[in-house]
Amino acid sequence: SLKAKTMMFSLQAFPSNKPLPNLSIAGDIARNSNKIAIRYEVTGELKEIAIAPPSNTPARQHQLWQETCFEFFLGIKNSEEYWEFNLSPAGHWNVYHFDAYRQGMQEEVAFKTLPFTFENQADRLTLSLDMDLDKIVAEEQLLDVAITTVIKRINGEVSYWALTHRGGEANFHLRESFIIEL
Repeated sequence: SLKAKTMMFSLQAFPSNKPLPNLSIAGDIARNSNKIAIRYEVTGELKEIAIAPPSNTPARQHQLWQETCFEFFLGIKNSEEYWEFNLSPAGHWNVYHFDAYRQGMQEEVAFKTLPFTFENQADRLTLSLDMDLDKIVAEEQLLDVAITTVIKRINGEVSYWALTHRGGEANFHLRESFIIEL
């Protein structure tokens, strides 16, 4: 089996003509055989961020990216197929499958829940997810990964954070932005 591989990451905000929030978004992602673990840590001016309160009934929901949302994308190496994972601080979530770049988007029914935790502390926000990939990919398949976050401020302004921004506008789906290999 593949040995565990852990990668540290740090996200960059897409340049904006509006002042960007003074934040740092970093973390790590690991793949151990066919399990993936990802942890995001946000530090800085946290009072600026609009964060939905924890839900007593976390559920699969659409359009989570319109609010503060932690996301990542998994693509099968040498294939156009990929998945988008959305994780809301409130506990809501979704996973979408795409056949190719923004094509054939549909909910990935292999997942009935996503086991993640969100902690809102005075000096940091932490989101952690551990999950099994067996339902969607084989252990020997290499993955290209993009890690992204949407930050909505209390004033309503939205900023887009990613490992890299390769397009002229914020676009988390560009395959050349899937720069971590696991």
